[in-house]
Order: sequence, then C-alpha cells, then structure tokens
Amino acid sequence: MNLTPAAILAASMTKRARFLPLFILVFVAWSAGVRAEDWPQFRGPGGEGHSTEKNLPFEWGEGRNVAWRTPVPGRGWSSPVIAAGRVWLTTAVDDSGGVSLRALAFDVATGEELVNVEAYLIGGTYLKNAKNSHASPTPIVEGDRVFVHFGADGTSAFSTKGEFLWETKLAYESMHGNGGSPVLYRDLLIVNCDGDDQAYVVALDKATGKVRWKTMRRKPYDQSYSTPLVIRVGDRDQLISVGAHWTYAYDPLTGKELWRVSYGDGFSNVPRPVFSKGLVFIPTGFDVARILAVRPTGSGDVTRTHVAYRIERGAPLTPSPIAVGDELYMVSDIGIATCLDAATGKILWQHRLGGNYSASPVFADGRIYFQSEEGVTTVIAPGNEFRQLAKNTLDGMTFASIAVSQGSLFIRTDAFLYRIGK
Repeated sequence: MNLTPAAILAASMTKRARFLPLFILVFVAWSAGVRAEDWPQFRGPGGEGHSTEKNLPFEWGEGRNVAWRTPVPGRGWSSPVIAAGRVWLTTAVDDSGGVSLRALAFDVATGEELVNVEAYLIGGTYLKNAKNSHASPTPIVEGDRVFVHFGADGTSAFSTKGEFLWETKLAYESMHGNGGSPVLYRDLLIVNCDGDDQAYVVALDKATGKVRWKTMRRKPYDQSYSTPLVIRVGDRDQLISVGAHWTYAYDPLTGKELWRVSYGDGFSNVPRPVFSKGLVFIPTGFDVARILAVRPTGSGDVTRTHVAYRIERGAPLTPSPIAVGDELYMVSDIGIATCLDAATGKILWQHRLGGNYSASPVFADGRIYFQSEEGVTTVIAPGNEFRQLAKNTLDGMTFASIAVSQGSLFIRTDAFLYRIGK
C-alpha cells in the first residue's frame, strides 16, 4: 500500500501524540525535582539550618556575586524567609507616635519592596539589651499567609498581599524584649512565652489566632528566647521547647508534657535545639554554658536517666548548633568553632574564626556557613579536620541568620538586604 506524504505525516503525528502525555508527566516530575526550595521559617524548611539548594556561591563581597542589594528601613534582627518569590522580614521603625512594628516583603528577582504594612504601634520604649531589637523573631510563611510575632507586643497574621487577618496579645514581661520565633504544626501556631513574671507555651489557631492550648512552665520563672522544634520520635511527634532552667517535650496537639530535663540555673536561652543521631542537643543558656545531649525517649524528669553527655567547651549562648552527617558543629559567641562526634560528644577539632557571633550557621551545597556580627562569613567544608574554603565580608552588622533559596543566599545587615548569587 502506498501512502501519500500527508498520510505519512498524519501517522507520525499520531505516534507522537501517544507519547506526549508521558513526556509531559516526565517533564513535570523533573521540573518539580529541580524547583527552588523555599525557606519559610527560622533555620529553613526543617528548622535546623539545612538547604537542598545547589550551585550556591561561596565567595562574595561588596560588588562581587551580589545579585542585588536593597535598603531595609528601621531596625530588626529577624532573619529573612523566602516563599512564592518573596523575601519577608520584620522591622521596627521610629515613628512620631512611638515605634512602628512592620512586616516587609521584597521581590526575590529584583529586591523591589512589594509589601510594607504596620502590625503594631508601640510606645517609645527602649531595650535594656543593646544586641536585641523590637523585631527579632523571624516570620513564617505558609501558602497565602504570613505570621509575624513581636513577643508581648503582639502576634498577627496577614495575607501575602499585606491584608490584615487577625491579631492577639500574649501577656508576659521580659526585661530584654522578644527573641524566639513561632513554629507551625498542622493548624497551630506555637509560641514560647518566657518572661520574668510568668512563663508558658501557647498554641494559637492559625486561622483565627484563638488560643487552642496553653501550658504553664514550672517555677521559678525567668526569661528565655528560644524557638521550639518539632521532632518525630517513634510513632509520635514531640515539641521540644527550651525554657529557663528546664527544657520540655510536649505533645504539640495538646500541650501535654511528655518529658523534661533540668540544667539548674541556666536561663536566657537563645539557640534553637537540634535533633540528630537519636539525640536532642539543648543549649542551656547563660550562667550554665553547656549543651546537653538528651535521648528523647523517656517520660517525666529525665535529668538523671536520659542525658547521654554534656558539652562544656565552646558551647554557644546565642547561635544555634548544626548537625551535618555524623558530626555536630557549633560556634561560640566569641568565635570558637567546634566540631564533635554527635553520637559520643568527642571533640574532633576547634578553631578560632575571629569576630563575635549571634547568627545561626547554615549547611547548603556541601558547605557550612558561619556568619559573624561584623559582616564576615566563613565558609568551611564539613569533616573531621577544619578546612576553610572562603572568608567573605559585607558592610554593616549581621545578627540575622542567612536564608537559602533560589540558588542564592539572602543576608540581612543592619541597613540592607542582600541576594548573594552567581
């Protein structure tokens, strides 16, 4: 049988049409696999400083590998979060009527300011700790909502267009202001409220801001500024909540206490805990500068039974630790970096980085980034020996932690927001 050219073309198109749906499915799956990862909360998607982004820069400076730099009004140490093509921050701007606490959003591609909305206007108060700000807790973005927390000054939800949704005030007093960021769990927004007058953990309905549960801490009350972490142990989730004198594990749905561990006079806890190798690593705060490695499998008071070991050399007061592979890495406030075996606590190396540290380190593209308050980021290769890859400097102070998304690093200084990209 002879076929005309038109018939041959039609037959060819029919064959291609059969394979087109499969091609589309493969392409969509591939696209989802290479899609940029968002960084929607403090310390990233899992809350422990890890990113899956690749091809990131590890060398930069003013005018080098800076995709854009945009000014940020006011003062605040909340870390950048990235979702749906926007970078979110909070800030505190001096106003004729007091201090305006604001939520800001910038375009990821250009740095253009897209949202600038006031959440609260407070009196012209001052903070007794010069390292803190009125806008230190990091916001959280989920879907079309952004949640902002300003400690006792207020907690609010906005649409990603900047439309007000709800607000609530969580009463407590802390002499150094606010610090810890909230965490999302299912339909709950959970916040540590550790003040001098009272201390508790509260879960708000993320749709309405109404209190769903509230669990009081044990006395004596004292300030703490840590961010909770949800972990999975066996067949249940645990909310690890660091407070003054004690760290608690709660059922995140109900607030019921599961276990607790004591560290005596430790208070003003700032770092977020880390979970690795079956251990929760808990910085114990000021006066007792240690890290406890705790097995999260007990009940009640586990201080005598479930503390695997204690780290007393180089423990941080402000930066969170980070677990990579079999090791735990940390940097002290005065710039001593430490690498230890996470399972045993054996110190593998220590190295003086120089500078002072408040920001928490991040791990991305096979490298660990330590950022000092002086705007210097030291990049190292993880491993049993210290190996520096680069040291990079930006103008200004950097207390906020680095965020990673869109093949770039996002760094907030005291005056600017940077996108560092190749």
